[in-house]
Amino acid sequence: MTNNQSKIERLIAELCPNGVEFKELNDIAAITTGKLNANAMVANGKYPFFTCAEKPFLINDYAFDTEAILISGNGSQVGHINYFKGKFNAYQRTYVLSDFAEDIHVGFLLHFLRGYLKEYILKNAKEGSVPYITLPMLHNFKTPVPPLKIQEKIVDILDKFTQLEAELEAELEARKKQYEYYRDELLNIRGVEYKTLREIGTLIRGSGLQKKDFTETGVGCVHYGQIYTQYGTFADKTKTFTTPELAKKLKKAQKGDVLIAGVSENIEDVCKPLGWLGDEICISGDMFAFQHNQNTKFITFLLQTTNFFKHKRKYAQGAKVTRVKADRILDFKIPIPSMDEQKRIAETLEKFDILTGDMSIGLPAEIKARRQQYEYYRGKLLTFNELEK
Repeated sequence: MTNNQSKIERLIAELCPNGVEFKELNDIAAITTGKLNANAMVANGKYPFFTCAEKPFLINDYAFDTEAILISGNGSQVGHINYFKGKFNAYQRTYVLSDFAEDIHVGFLLHFLRGYLKEYILKNAKEGSVPYITLPMLHNFKTPVPPLKIQEKIVDILDKFTQLEAELEAELEARKKQYEYYRDELLNIRGVEYKTLREIGTLIRGSGLQKKDFTETGVGCVHYGQIYTQYGTFADKTKTFTTPELAKKLKKAQKGDVLIAGVSENIEDVCKPLGWLGDEICISGDMFAFQHNQNTKFITFLLQTTNFFKHKRKYAQGAKVTRVKADRILDFKIPIPSMDEQKRIAETLEKFDILTGDMSIGLPAEIKARRQQYEYYRGKLLTFNELEK
């Protein structure tokens, strides 16, 4: 890498010793948005449908047939960037960059946006609100435009990192699919009684807690958005706290409850479960604590299954945000084997869950290391002095 970096430094000294021009995004690409809402997606569509989720869904009709960079415009994945070339469609809050200027390499722009756009969005978003992108905000985002020869060399280097990461992620994704299939089969239990969630517990709706109420120390709390952005399958410690004074007024979750996100920007994240294994905590609005008399880990895994996904998808409502009513959640039927069998199944599944999700071991740890290496060199290679006008 040092030799490649030196070559780029020599090219910069030769081709642009006084700096490079920075251009607004609107000057180097056409920027449009999709036209459809999230309800347009289908289970087995022909074309990718890019939304505010990290990965595209599917749809049967396409509106674009081009090389494009797609930017999630709001929600928990705001600023997430995808690249696609071909026929696709897009959600109305997804920004589509296409028709790129001749002096910009699409790969160079892609790497630069992935490195610096999210920070720019969070800095310029309206304080106190859920971050979202406006069209003027994108128009005004500035990108360095060094000579194409330099752009191409940088892309060659950074693409090697992303290609390796993509290969590792593909392997991890294959393992996750194997695990999901095994999980669904293991939890498709025959010869036992099935009951609705309503028959084995109750949903406690949270209220009152907002992100502005977070403190450095105090009483542990969980905000609904954290369930699908900051936590895995289980937790026993919170990442945030609030004051003891406010905590007295808030709804609580107890050890053994299953926390459920009541709202999200997409069908994947809504109703995501988090098995709570710690002491009493406060919970925000737009989420539930499911209090029950079964094995917490067993119930949590059941709320990750394909059967539950189909159930929540059937009853999900909303265009800009997706919700599932509490009554519909409680209608879901689950098998009720003995407590010993629940424990055995949960322990088996937890081993696979750790292998595919724990960032400190195995493939997830290797992907994390490659990503950090890429981000380090991206910062080195994409830093330019701006040409004085």
